[in-house]
Amino acid sequence: MSSRRELANAIRALSMDAIQKAKSGHPGAPMGMADIAEVLWNDHLKHNPANPNWADRDRFVLSNGHASMLLYSLLHLTGYDLSIEEIKNFRQLGSKTPGHPECTDTPGIETTTGPLGQGISNAVGMALAEKTLAAQFNRDSHTVVDHHTYSFLGDGCMMEGISHESCALAGTLGLGKLIAFWDDNGISIDGETKGWFGDDTAKRFEAYQWHVIRDVDGHDGEAINAAIIEAKNNTDKPTLICCKTTIGFGSPNMAGSHNCHGAPLGGEEIVLTRKQLGWEHDSFVIPDQVYSGWSAKEQGVSSESAWDQRFAAYKEVHPDLAAEFSRRMAGDLPTNWQDEAAKFIAEINEKGESPASRKASQIALNGYGPLLPELLGGSADLTPSNLTAWSGSRAITDGHEDGNYLSYGVREFGMTAMMNGIALHGGFIPYAGTFLVFSDYARNALRMAALMKQRVISVFTHDSIGLGEDGPTHQPVEQTSTLRLMPNMHVWRPCDAVETAVGWKASLDKADGPSSHILSRQGLPHQIRTEQQISDITKGGYTLVDCDGTPDAIIIASGSEVGLAVKAAAESSKQIRVVSMPCTEAFQEQDAAYRESVLPSSITARVAVEAGVTNFWYQYVGLNGKVIGIDRFGESAPAGQLFEAFGFTVDNLLKAVDEVTA
Repeated sequence: MSSRRELANAIRALSMDAIQKAKSGHPGAPMGMADIAEVLWNDHLKHNPANPNWADRDRFVLSNGHASMLLYSLLHLTGYDLSIEEIKNFRQLGSKTPGHPECTDTPGIETTTGPLGQGISNAVGMALAEKTLAAQFNRDSHTVVDHHTYSFLGDGCMMEGISHESCALAGTLGLGKLIAFWDDNGISIDGETKGWFGDDTAKRFEAYQWHVIRDVDGHDGEAINAAIIEAKNNTDKPTLICCKTTIGFGSPNMAGSHNCHGAPLGGEEIVLTRKQLGWEHDSFVIPDQVYSGWSAKEQGVSSESAWDQRFAAYKEVHPDLAAEFSRRMAGDLPTNWQDEAAKFIAEINEKGESPASRKASQIALNGYGPLLPELLGGSADLTPSNLTAWSGSRAITDGHEDGNYLSYGVREFGMTAMMNGIALHGGFIPYAGTFLVFSDYARNALRMAALMKQRVISVFTHDSIGLGEDGPTHQPVEQTSTLRLMPNMHVWRPCDAVETAVGWKASLDKADGPSSHILSRQGLPHQIRTEQQISDITKGGYTLVDCDGTPDAIIIASGSEVGLAVKAAAESSKQIRVVSMPCTEAFQEQDAAYRESVLPSSITARVAVEAGVTNFWYQYVGLNGKVIGIDRFGESAPAGQLFEAFGFTVDNLLKAVDEVTA
């Protein structure tokens, strides 16, 4: 039987060999954290390599994602579908072992990590999802949701501000099944961290209301095991296990140095390391007894089978709950969803009300919320402004975990990364709000949602100079366009309550990526539409107002400027088509014939109008077209005065039409 150290050395050997072969990578952290990983994965982690998506598995998040070979080694050794050939192809085109872990590429990877601090924040979201799901579904002696979330993180994760945001909230919420391992090796790329990382991290986490286990020898298997047992026995607080480790453990000349953080050890040093570790095997060779010591296949099947039996018993007593749990974990929407949502949209159209689109969003939530118990909402301390709470919202707090709404506090970045974790965990569709201008705080987590293709819905209100008196610090100008540049992100800027309701439905239907809703503070007029036009809203762009015969010009608009375009068309002496473009990404996904029917290539006289930067719209109007927008920051004044001062008037729009048709 292999010793703990021999099993851990398999990680070290695979990591240094793969990184050397790739000629790039980060060997230091995998070699330093190998002993911690061995204890966690062999003695505690509940998982099944044969079914990486088992609902009640423990979640493992490598927040310091540059240590990816640690995770790839673990997956390979324990029996996941990750062959030794994939290990050899580390960082190569088309492999399942990219430079940083990607959950869309490789079975067993729970989240895409690399941008430091976001992995632990995803883990907080996963732990929240577990606790809330357990409160919603577990009944009496029938426990079907009962698992831990484990995360490895390094000094860089600890330094990133997002980790402060999410970890503080984790403590407040009492996420007792979240256990984090801090790789306290005192080294980062620039060298010894004591010159720029001098805080008392253990005290900081104690202040966050975490249970902290200090000064654990990260190379002593029994000490690590004892710490994990202590952490699992502490159920009312998340736990931070502070592991003292040596980066590059086993390397005679590079261990403890920043030189092994982000570069291969080199052939000669690998030979010496093998000798020092007593690893007498060729590159990429793992002895059968080591594979046997690592294999989690038999235990994984046994663990899932035991859960299957519990779930079957649960289903006998609570058949409706069991069916609902299975549906939600599969990510399926209710069978009556499409019909009921269509009825709701028809009702909104029939009412013909003209609220601000942020209010229309809340109306949509009141319509869809009762149909979708998986909705988990929130806001970054702006609920009364974002209007993200609806009549069925119930606050999630420590002690009241079965709710569906979370006050994240002023933590836009942490909130968005937590939503990513909630979505990745399964069982929920997360949404949350803040002002559009503060989407910049959340930017990289939004990008990660798009990269991972997660159904995460962001509600961004106060979308333009229509915000008014709060001035340019709070008036978004470039944010909408930059969000549109993000692959896989659908950005909805609706012009009225009907487009808002349709945009919400489209986002809820979209299981392969995130959506952002760009919503107004001011009221927006209801637009008259046919049933076909209502149907065409889902296509992202459609003809809202047409003319008799061939148009002289086309006006393209989104959001609050659609009403302006409709007024201008009515007053123009020319034949004008008004195209509402609430979601350019959805429009671009339509076939060429549909796009041509809305924007005929023969009509080059085009004007776009949107209260934001102009560059984005030239793809639709061409170099000879005109764009009315804002290529500067705003001013502090009442919204009506600002729109007039910046040229968002019927007269200015008609002048632009005259210029493109001259």
